Amino acid sequence: MNEYVYLVECFVWGFLVTLIVSPFVISLIKREKVKQVILTYVEEHKGKAGTPTMGGIIFLISISLVSLIVLRDSSSLAKMTIYIFIAYGIVGFLDDFLKFKFNRNLGLRAYQKIIFQLAISLLIGFYVYYNTSLGGELVLPFSKKIINIGWGIIPLVSLIYLATTNSVNLTDGLDGLAGSTTFGYMLSLISLILVLMGTALGGSNETYISEIQNLSTVGAVTMGAMLCFLAFNCFPAKIFMGDTGSLALGSLVASIAVFSKTSLYIPILGIMFVLSSVSVIMQVAYYKLTKKRIFLMAPLHHHFQKKGVHEVRITMCYTLATVLIGAAVIIINILF
Repeated sequence: MNEYVYLVECFVWGFLVTLIVSPFVISLIKREKVKQVILTYVEEHKGKAGTPTMGGIIFLISISLVSLIVLRDSSSLAKMTIYIFIAYGIVGFLDDFLKFKFNRNLGLRAYQKIIFQLAISLLIGFYVYYNTSLGGELVLPFSKKIINIGWGIIPLVSLIYLATTNSVNLTDGLDGLAGSTTFGYMLSLISLILVLMGTALGGSNETYISEIQNLSTVGAVTMGAMLCFLAFNCFPAKIFMGDTGSLALGSLVASIAVFSKTSLYIPILGIMFVLSSVSVIMQVAYYKLTKKRIFLMAPLHHHFQKKGVHEVRITMCYTLATVLIGAAVIIINILF
């Protein structure tokens, strides 16, 4: 019970520090006139032109600061999670800065982003493989069994980071969508980790159990920070997180799962992120083959928006779907 209380305390600290940091960062961004450039073909978003962006700086500061303060005992994996979080945040910041500098919607080119992301993800893959607590081990979904894929973990981890960071980035297309969906994902993942702790995860390895507890702590801080940030980012958004925030959040989504050996659960718990990427891939592939479109616009949330569904409703449905699927996963793991 004490562990649950501590997670709640970390959640509160994440919320409070974000609340303190937000006004200062928003004031700075407004003073520097860092504004979002809206894509001309997104008719529904014309009224959002000029909204301050790079808001991800807010939770980059709060999540990193609070997490590094509250971590206890063995926390090398949690600290690595924060370092990765900052690294991807820097890549996103560079992308946002170029957009602002040249007043265009294009920052880093696609191949430049991939090069940066691939370099970071490969380093993480080797780190996981050579880490004595991790190696090539993965929890097999719904079985509580551990499988070991050896060196195959390196390309798998690299693929996970590339897919997850870009999926969260694609989901960041409506006010509050990426933040609220990430909140639901973290709630589900941390609950899953707590259910698996001591059985599939850790067993009698007290050092790794401590590592898992600290990863859960980072997740709790992230949830608190996201809840607070949504007060500024929900419709109508006072500030956008930008790639600074979405790429950093994507790395957190991946890191906590990878370091807790629950990577294979990402496509399930993060199903709404998956739909964002899959809808884009389907749209592009189908158009190249037929010169026709499957969706009115991709990612999928824009299709719903074109259908006349208000973005608040879309955001609520994405979050609810994430939480309900997460709850189902938890219940199945408890029962079986």
